[in-house]
Amino acid sequence: MKNINKILPFLLLVIVFCLPLLVEAQCPMCRMTAESNLANGGQEGEGLNNGILYMLATPYLLIGVIGYVWWRNRKKDSETELEAE
Repeated sequence: MKNINKILPFLLLVIVFCLPLLVEAQCPMCRMTAESNLANGGQEGEGLNNGILYMLATPYLLIGVIGYVWWRNRKKDSETELEAE
C-alpha cells in the first residue's frame, strides 16, 4: 500500500500532462457553429453553453471524489493506528 501512495501522485501528474495531448480543442469550430446558427435564428448556443458547463464541472467533481476517498482512507488508517497502540 505504501508503494501505491508513492506512485499514485506521479501517475496522476503524468495523466494530467498527457491528457491535453490526446484531446484536441474544438473551440474555433464551436464558435463558428454558434455564430452561424445564431445568425440564422437558431438556439444551438444554449446547448453549447450547457456543454461548456459540463466540461467545467467534471474536473472539480473528479478532484472532489478523489480527495474524499483519500481523506476517508487516511482517516481509517489513523483510526487503525490508534487502535493498534
